[in-house]
Amino acid sequence: MDHHVDAVLYQQTKLIMSKQDSRMWGGRFNEPTDAFVEAFTASVGFDQRMAMVDIEGSLAHAKMLHKIGLLNDEEHAAIENGMAQIQQEIKTGEFEWSVSLEDVHMNIESRLTQIIGNAGKKLHTGRSRNDQVATDIRLYLRTEINQCLLQLRGFQAGLLDLAEREADTILPGFTHMQVAQPITFGHHMLAWFEMLDRDHSRLKDCLTRMNIMPLGSAALAGTSYPLDRHYTAELLGFDAPSRNSLDAVSDRDFAIEFCAAAAICMTHMSRMAEEMVTWSTAQFNFVQLPDRYCTGSSIMPQKKNPDVPELVRGKTGRVNGHLVCLLTLMKSQPLAYNKDNQEDKEPLFDTLDTLQGSLRAFADMVPNLKVNRDSMYAAAKQGYATATDLADYLVNKGLPFRDAHEVVGSAVASGIEQGKDLSEFSLDEMKAFDNRIESDVFDVLSLEGSVNARNILGGTAPAQVRFQVAACRKMIAPK
Repeated sequence: MDHHVDAVLYQQTKLIMSKQDSRMWGGRFNEPTDAFVEAFTASVGFDQRMAMVDIEGSLAHAKMLHKIGLLNDEEHAAIENGMAQIQQEIKTGEFEWSVSLEDVHMNIESRLTQIIGNAGKKLHTGRSRNDQVATDIRLYLRTEINQCLLQLRGFQAGLLDLAEREADTILPGFTHMQVAQPITFGHHMLAWFEMLDRDHSRLKDCLTRMNIMPLGSAALAGTSYPLDRHYTAELLGFDAPSRNSLDAVSDRDFAIEFCAAAAICMTHMSRMAEEMVTWSTAQFNFVQLPDRYCTGSSIMPQKKNPDVPELVRGKTGRVNGHLVCLLTLMKSQPLAYNKDNQEDKEPLFDTLDTLQGSLRAFADMVPNLKVNRDSMYAAAKQGYATATDLADYLVNKGLPFRDAHEVVGSAVASGIEQGKDLSEFSLDEMKAFDNRIESDVFDVLSLEGSVNARNILGGTAPAQVRFQVAACRKMIAPK
């Protein structure tokens, strides 16, 4: 480790409290922990964000201890009053965090004991930091996932507004980044909507496995105290207490599952970002991003850089990395708790922050895209986007599809040679390719005719887009 990091870690140990403070585990040891080791093993620098849920869990545990007679009325009241004071100190920034007390749990418990005396020492009856942290992470993640779900719904609502506004706007649809068929921009936005809807479903689904309470598992084997775990679970809004104490404190698969869902969601937004970056180039000129989400160049005055989409695209790699980090963290750990698990929080918290920040940015930016309809329409006229429509037309006239495919291929080849779109051929020229072709072919070869013809469930037709927008609005409406 370099000297700079060394110095930082030692400096951190000066935060409040000396080596003589009352550590909850100090009885076994004959010498104080090395200052560097204290700093190196401490997690309070990042797990203090769980302070409020740690207090929430402790208050529920105290209420349960009072219910079963392990805390008397005075002790229970003192704990509640002391915790209320600590909550206020944390909110106002007056709480003094100590590295030597390792983590958020011991910092809060130590402060509680300072305030209320011996009653504070009884709070840890029947629990360990192992089941405490496993509970806290679940409580914290549950709240934050619900926030992500709200953000996703907000983003989806904005996409529906944009899809409805641009239901008739035609642009080229691509496969292999080659012009394939004309589609409507509204249809494209609904594709983004569907991606996000699956993300919403995945996040909601991972809550079902996450919402199980480890508290009462103690260190790994449970406890001899007659804890009412169902009561505590009810107080904290968990579906049920865990069935196996060893597993409950050991695994972080719920955090991995969240990070996997987050990585997929970020990947979806990265794909959206890629399209927006491409569409905003001078070569495409399909959309203009809101100025507030772009920057300029320090040397090139004409530039308008799509910084936010590019950043989301880049941050996707960061979140993917966190997923791999957690998988790697967990893969070689024996049961039960190991210190390795302390490393679960920073990637988890950063994944949360990154996902929520990205959703917030896109939820505002995307619905406010300015769509350049003329540019999109002109682009759709290139690349023989209605070739498939001509083939379908010939099939409807009785020609087998494979033969129709060959006829249209010849027509496209002739168009390329002459520099003409299919719609620019005369009727006589079209008949030269196949005598089944009549004047009604030009309805088919128009971009409007092409998209309107695809009025099938899930199709790109403007009527279908409006139908889906209405259906999706009902689907995402608060129940």
